[in-house]
Amino acid sequence: MGALAAEAEAESEEAGGGGAFDPVTGKINWDCPCLGGMAYGPCGLQFREAFSCFVFSEQEPKGIDCVEKFKAMQDCFREHPEIYADDIMDDDDEETATDAPGSSDPNFKPDTPTDAVPPVVSSASGEAQSS
Repeated sequence: MGALAAEAEAESEEAGGGGAFDPVTGKINWDCPCLGGMAYGPCGLQFREAFSCFVFSEQEPKGIDCVEKFKAMQDCFREHPEIYADDIMDDDDEETATDAPGSSDPNFKPDTPTDAVPPVVSSASGEAQSS
């Protein structure tokens, strides 16, 4: 969701407030190189709304209340592929990797075998019958 937001916040903390967010002033530095210029351009407004929401979020996990704003930002990115192609591809890669449980793990085995057939329960007797 907010990989860039989390990264900018981490850089801010590591730099003692020299990053995107200054905890002393409570302000976001939209010109911070750590934001990669995302605060400007055709999706700048959506980025600033999503990033601000994440930075000031008090929900756990942090930013969970910002999901809709990040979706709006991603939708804007998709509307401007000529500018945000790399960001769109990064998002699509993350979605593909998390689409199916274990899809990123070649050794993943589902809890239930795919060929398992559940027993048929007769409504009259309540006993399990094999099919």
